[in-house]
Amino acid sequence: MVFVAAGACGGASGASDAGGPSTNPPGGSNDAGGDAAPIATGTPDAGAPSDAGHPSDASLPLDAGNVAGPALPTPSGTCPVFANGAVTFSPSGIPPRGVQVYMSDAAKTMHGPLIFYWYATGSSATLEPPYALGATLASIEAAGGIVVAPDADPSAGAFEWFIVNGSPKLDDFVVADEIVACAAQTTGIDTTHIHSMGMSAGALQTTAMSFLRSAYLASVATYSGGMPMGFSPQNEDPANKFAALIFDGGPTDNVFGIDFQAASQTYQATLKSAGHFAAICDHGMGHSIPTAAAPSVAQFFQANGFGVYPSPYVNGLPATFPAYCTL
Repeated sequence: MVFVAAGACGGASGASDAGGPSTNPPGGSNDAGGDAAPIATGTPDAGAPSDAGHPSDASLPLDAGNVAGPALPTPSGTCPVFANGAVTFSPSGIPPRGVQVYMSDAAKTMHGPLIFYWYATGSSATLEPPYALGATLASIEAAGGIVVAPDADPSAGAFEWFIVNGSPKLDDFVVADEIVACAAQTTGIDTTHIHSMGMSAGALQTTAMSFLRSAYLASVATYSGGMPMGFSPQNEDPANKFAALIFDGGPTDNVFGIDFQAASQTYQATLKSAGHFAAICDHGMGHSIPTAAAPSVAQFFQANGFGVYPSPYVNGLPATFPAYCTL
């Protein structure tokens, strides 16, 4: 069983693109630098809409010489119809869960990537993915891709995701499995391009998912996440050397007693020691979403499909990536 100690995440964020002004959603506040006080439920942790853009996110073939194909789950409940907007999934054994689905008609004929977005404390599945991805979201949709943002279970605790609260409940991952299973069975996706990303609580959730669902995840991106002290995940499939693009906000990315810069560095070191490709990006804007990096995240996912090992970026990141990203 894997879980993060309670209190390991959250914080209102607000810095926009590097060099730009700090912005927040309605009711939000910029607390980059924060303190060790427990988070108040409902405090937004994301900012206002962004303006990032990105070319289409076409898929890459599986490098079957390195690892077998992804081990996909099967539906445990009745699969809903995938459609743009709010969709309810009902996996067996847990309460139904709402999921915000971002897709276009292109997904009906093109099998694109499936990207999970786990939002930050006080944010939402409708607010944060469009903000974090900006125009990149429309490009992913146009390429037949689907972005899914599960709603949190209200009983999870102070932070949105069970594992971030130190709970042994795996409901959030059961929901993820059901989404993957139904997407593959009823809609059609590129199963070598299942990815996860998120901010703060959502980034810690993504870190956990990268290990607990490594049997089907291809690569991940975290914004102010990583591995805080006491987090010792078990890797579901050590043979899958999934890749990670790890963002932190520098020395001031320290809220609610968690040093997210250090946690991100620990995540990178842990992955690299196990043979994974892991780049780190210190954007220096504190506890915030680096919206201008969205095109690079989508490009990273495109290049690092399931079983693509070593990463095509092993000798260096593309020149188009932020200059603050290093190997």
